[in-house]
Amino acid sequence: MMKKTFISLMVLIVAGFGFQSLLFAQDCATPNPLGRVVEDGGTGAYSAIMYTDSTLKTHTIFRPKDLKVFGTDNKLPIIAWGNGACANSPWEHVNFLSEVASHGFLVIAIGPMPQEGEQGRGRSYASQLLDAIDWAIAQNGDQTSPFYNKVDVSKISVSGMSCGGLQTLEVAPDPRITTAVVCNSGIIGNAGSGMPGMPALTKDHLAKLHSPTLYLLGGESDIAYNNGMDDFNRINHVPIFVANMDVGHGGTYREPHGGEFAVVATAWYKWQLKGDEEAGKMFTGNPSQLSHSPVWTVDKKNMP
Repeated sequence: MMKKTFISLMVLIVAGFGFQSLLFAQDCATPNPLGRVVEDGGTGAYSAIMYTDSTLKTHTIFRPKDLKVFGTDNKLPIIAWGNGACANSPWEHVNFLSEVASHGFLVIAIGPMPQEGEQGRGRSYASQLLDAIDWAIAQNGDQTSPFYNKVDVSKISVSGMSCGGLQTLEVAPDPRITTAVVCNSGIIGNAGSGMPGMPALTKDHLAKLHSPTLYLLGGESDIAYNNGMDDFNRINHVPIFVANMDVGHGGTYREPHGGEFAVVATAWYKWQLKGDEEAGKMFTGNPSQLSHSPVWTVDKKNMP
């Protein structure tokens, strides 16, 4: 019954969600000069653009439009993103990803840049998260790239929603990963019991995690709630934080600037990837700042 419900919900997500309006903008610093601005470019200090680079046609890049302010003392950490429903397009998450990028991150999502009104094309694979990381590292060392010496290759997150969360867990053991963010997801428990194409992980895979991990879940109405909370209860060897907001499986990604999920995820990225201790106060302390929120329920282990 749970399997049927999960599959039905994922089909609904792919078929039913709308796509936010996008504004066209020129960005002459990229190999492909035509980018798009999602909403207003985000609320962070660095207005973001979205585009598909001619050297990475299989992915969508979200990053600050102006790269001149980045360099030795201010580098872009890497965030590789996997989409819900194993979709080969980040159409469902563009508000969220643009918002994160506007705070000074290089975000690379699986799938080519979606056209306005498009709801996904084909299926994605966990290996595409590693492709994104490999590309970013290579760009940092390429003197002809606009990212030359501007990327922090020592600070890398894998992140994703639903099926993308499972893809995140699949590749999180990579030694280059410094934090993982698992959204509306969790290992189902029986390999192969999810929708076709999902990573066939079992719970023993959790022992391979080696970096601080954040779970963002949609409360008890989230089809992934039980799986995600069970993951949290089983993970005892790395710092882990779980936050639940009662919004169901769809999260708040399509809300303006990605909604509450973007607020929490961005604070985590700032703390884990930029060393921002002020942002980290959302998660540290007993109780943590986020525990005071009227819309979030939280728990943590192995954390200050």
